Amino acid sequence: MPAVDLNAIRSGQGPSLVVAHGLFGSARNWTSVARRLAERHTVHALDMRNHGASPWTDEMTYPAMAEDLLRYVGMHGLARPAAIGHSMGGKAAMTAALLAPERIGRLVVVDIAPVRYRHGFSALADALAGLDLDGVDRRTDADERLADAVPDAALRGFLLQNLVLRDGRYAWRLNLAAIAAARDTLWDFPDLLPSAAFRGPTLLIGGGASDYVRPDHMPVVERYFPNAEYLRIPGAGHWVHAERPDAFLAAVADFLGRTGRG
Repeated sequence: MPAVDLNAIRSGQGPSLVVAHGLFGSARNWTSVARRLAERHTVHALDMRNHGASPWTDEMTYPAMAEDLLRYVGMHGLARPAAIGHSMGGKAAMTAALLAPERIGRLVVVDIAPVRYRHGFSALADALAGLDLDGVDRRTDADERLADAVPDAALRGFLLQNLVLRDGRYAWRLNLAAIAAARDTLWDFPDLLPSAAFRGPTLLIGGGASDYVRPDHMPVVERYFPNAEYLRIPGAGHWVHAERPDAFLAAVADFLGRTGRG
């Protein structure tokens, strides 16, 4: 399970804060939020493997992504940084904290729990893989072709940020083949040692309009993260940080401020 060297966008000064985006995302999606977090932290917004400008690899498991994150922490000499992870990135950050609890200072998990989900983004992965890019000269062309499969314009805009121009042709910055092959793994959470636990300060932020974090998830959350607290942000769906950025940032600032900024 070799780790890969992740691309990152760094900004700000202060205690280190590592950000792991969700599936189909990238470090660039966190630009506006990272800019505000950078007022008090050195923010390391990562491109996860098979996303953004980070390397592509056939392996797409949470232990592998956790090792990528921990490798980045080690290579850059980050001393027990705080970590924020959304969705897929949240599971990767949780896995990293459980595998190496001494290397993560505190943890913010955004709208995901350490459980297996029965729903996922399989339809989105299929829609992107099936999009015919021949004759696509502008993103608006791709947007029109994707509209039937993905009716939500905002979601299409998010997905199409992964479409880049290379040598005069549009191509995906996503390794769609690896993502499709790993879809069952990505919906799940890895079986770790029964004694695995991260006892550092942990904040689980859920969207009030999202069903990704439910009351029946709390026992497993508390088993893995005994010092976890849970906050729901009204009016937010799965992309809490993008839909309610002010409320999200206020919650994160309060949490990091109360637990110290080592």
